Amino acid sequence: MNGSLLRNLLLASVTGVVIVADQLTKLHIMQTMRLHESIPIVPNLFSLTYIRNPGAAFGLLAGSSNAFRMVFFGLTSIFALGLLGTILSRMPERDWVGRLSVAGILGGAVGNLIDRLRYGEVVDFLDVYVENYHWPAFNVADSAITVGVIFLIIHFAFEKKEDPPATSEDSSSSPSAA
Repeated sequence: MNGSLLRNLLLASVTGVVIVADQLTKLHIMQTMRLHESIPIVPNLFSLTYIRNPGAAFGLLAGSSNAFRMVFFGLTSIFALGLLGTILSRMPERDWVGRLSVAGILGGAVGNLIDRLRYGEVVDFLDVYVENYHWPAFNVADSAITVGVIFLIIHFAFEKKEDPPATSEDSSSSPSAA
């Protein structure tokens, strides 16, 4: 099997695993919990809490009309998926950290897009908090997006840039050429 094909299958598998894990966990929560039900896992730190988020991250735009949200999130999703596909296609094949990060982000974006298309909102259930101070609830897709973005930022921040190849002008103006 061609090495390039195998690498692309691995990346597609990462994206697929994120989508399947996201959708299966959401399905399990919807089938086993009532909306707004909360099950403490680690007291005063972590619970499974079934909510639905009609807005964007942290509930932004949740108060907007349903029609506006559908158009806004539809266009935003198409743009984001196109951008992620472009980034992935332009990354060097040897850039595994970058490509795996983008594959995870892509899987998360598709997972949440599926919710928006099916339900008009995103199913969230991971609730992290300290006493009464709650981080906004999230899901597997959100986690994949967040981890992917963090890894991508760190990767790009520490990526070693290759020196450009020397040109004939560079060698003629150097002191050793004289």
